[in-house]
Amino acid sequence: MSGRIRSAIVDVLEDYTGHVTPGGPAARRTLDALTITKISVGPMDNNAYLLVCRATNEGLLIDAAADPERLSDVVGHSVDRPRLKTVVTTHRHQDHWGALGAVAGANGSNTVAHAADAEVLPIPPDVLVEHGDTVHVGEVPLTVIHLRGHTPGSIALLYRGPTGHPHLFTGDSLFPGGVGKTTSPETFTSLIDDVESRIFAELPDDTWVYPGHGDDTTLGRERPHLAEWRSRGW
Repeated sequence: MSGRIRSAIVDVLEDYTGHVTPGGPAARRTLDALTITKISVGPMDNNAYLLVCRATNEGLLIDAAADPERLSDVVGHSVDRPRLKTVVTTHRHQDHWGALGAVAGANGSNTVAHAADAEVLPIPPDVLVEHGDTVHVGEVPLTVIHLRGHTPGSIALLYRGPTGHPHLFTGDSLFPGGVGKTTSPETFTSLIDDVESRIFAELPDDTWVYPGHGDDTTLGRERPHLAEWRSRGW
């Protein structure tokens, strides 16, 4: 389906490409069990992702990064808007949680993060997760993948639907063109090792990657460059 719908003051495009712009429309992808809405917020062009279970109308937000009003507009204001039950923070950097308190407080949402990053967040997480745990959005399970290196508690979330390709939300651990920023050779090695063993070794090339900033990609597009990334050290 293509076209444009309006959610309060935020336009939502229904022809999803993986590209959004700061201050521009959100983009929605509709799957059998789930909708995924991507929006760019804040001065650092952070991606936030609203996932909604189509069976229960329950919502989960990945990274309440900034602009709580825009995020609320994406959730919607009508009586049939999703119930935003959960907000997941992918890692401790402030540009990914600037609106966490406002969004979670306004919606009564449970907050989720990895234990290694929890103490830095502005509000204590309601749920601490580890590698291999499952977080649900309605009837839809999302698997937690711990990717150590960008921060100690950086996580990705993986949705494996019954049909179609996997969907992977990577925060700042994996982008088009490389892994996320690290602070030392040791943290880079940790991150590239986890990205190779826990993502590329486990998931197929058609896995769609939703990063914390910028455009989407696929594992197939990035896989040929793994050795290059390791060699250059970033």
